[in-house]
Amino acid sequence: MRTPAPPAPRYTAVARLLHWATVLALILVGCLGLWLGWAPPQDEAFKLRLYNLHESVGLTILPVTLLRLAWRLWHPPPPIAPPLPPHFRRAAGATHAALYALLLTMPVVGLMATNAWGFPLTAYGILPIPSPIGPDEALAPKLTALHGWMALALGGLVALHAAAALWHHIHRGDDTLRRML
Repeated sequence: MRTPAPPAPRYTAVARLLHWATVLALILVGCLGLWLGWAPPQDEAFKLRLYNLHESVGLTILPVTLLRLAWRLWHPPPPIAPPLPPHFRRAAGATHAALYALLLTMPVVGLMATNAWGFPLTAYGILPIPSPIGPDEALAPKLTALHGWMALALGGLVALHAAAALWHHIHRGDDTLRRML
């Protein structure tokens, strides 16, 4: 009788929690962003509450990402079995670096866009966030457009990241996906 293979090493519980919390936050902020961009409600007060929630959750992603990076520094990911070829490792590293770069910069650009339009931000309606810039009618649409392009890039990278995890699981048969579940 064969003995079952030992369970694959997994990311720490904290790393998994931070990863999936980020996923949920991105789904929420993305849905709100699409709603506000494509079909904003006519009720101005409700629309402003949605913007505040979008901005608040978006800004929350910044410290969560910093915490993820710090945690990852002191708790490296478990090895993938079987090991990846070098070109896969480089592609995964580049994708992760781009994801983290967007998760860190996109909230800042969004905050600056909000401020350039002349709106202060009070996170979750409770915590006032200092405005890094003042109202600037010329800069506001540029920052908004940049934030939108960053959102498209982030969405594409997230889709690539999820597809790669599934490809590893289904096609390659390694433990890439199982390590984060």
